[in-house]
Amino acid sequence: MEQNTIAIIWDFDKTLIDGYMQEPIFKKYGVESNIFWKEVNKLPELYQEQGIRVNKDTVYLNHMITCAQQGIFPNLTNKLLFQLGAELKFYPGVSKIFHDLKDSIANNQDYQKYAIHVEHYIVSTGLTQMIKGCAISKFVDGIWGCEFIESPIQSKLGKSELKQVDIIQQPGYIIDNTSKTRAIFEINKGVNMYSYIDVNSKMAPKDRRVPFDNMIYIADGPSDVPVFSILKQYGGKTFAIYPKGDLSAMEQVDSLRRDGRIDMFAEADYTKDSTAYMWLMSHADKIARKIYEEREDEVKKTVGNPPKHLV
Repeated sequence: MEQNTIAIIWDFDKTLIDGYMQEPIFKKYGVESNIFWKEVNKLPELYQEQGIRVNKDTVYLNHMITCAQQGIFPNLTNKLLFQLGAELKFYPGVSKIFHDLKDSIANNQDYQKYAIHVEHYIVSTGLTQMIKGCAISKFVDGIWGCEFIESPIQSKLGKSELKQVDIIQQPGYIIDNTSKTRAIFEINKGVNMYSYIDVNSKMAPKDRRVPFDNMIYIADGPSDVPVFSILKQYGGKTFAIYPKGDLSAMEQVDSLRRDGRIDMFAEADYTKDSTAYMWLMSHADKIARKIYEEREDEVKKTVGNPPKHLV
């Protein structure tokens, strides 16, 4: 592996947008979002009464399917989720920083020498189809999110077939706050680029596509502590975002800094000359410079001294 990739890894909800990406779904169907989320928050307790344990991070997926089946979200399909993704509104400067992080490294002549480049990844407990349909998807090199199945593959053991209904019917791929760390290891090993590599494959650090110290992870808070911890342990950079004017959110991310979970934090403004913009641009360049200098040293070590005239 050339290890010339800088991976900028983003959470989505409350990191790139103000709130949750499901808001356009509620708006379309005239559903009060706070009522939906109150129901979701009660589900773990209600299912526990039935002796069933559920994942608090992702049980909302099951509730969305229930709402689709009840007719609360009629005709909710993956295609519609993709279309609703276009309605997502981003924090100031998001499109620019996604572009500039790639462009600043790609246009540096030193870095071009070793094809050093930036890749953007989104790792979210939100919905992959909505992320694919949003305005910044053109800058994104990979998405880890939750996905729905519309047409379940049926068993041949049965005597009758399931009725086909064109709505979301089952959870497919699921990401929760803990399994985000799996996504980080998949980026690290290059699983997303090479289908024959499994995340559990044994690989020496020099053989991994994106070393951890070539990564920057940006997220909004405590739910991202597992990823923050992994990257801090292996030399990656971590950055937290809080909404402008939200004192409690600022104090929360500041506690993460004091605990050594993150390197830096800033309010959710990615416009040029903002703290977030300058810090992310600066540290992407520092990683690129580190890669460049390592490659230069490697080349120098392979070159022997030329013969000289003896005096």
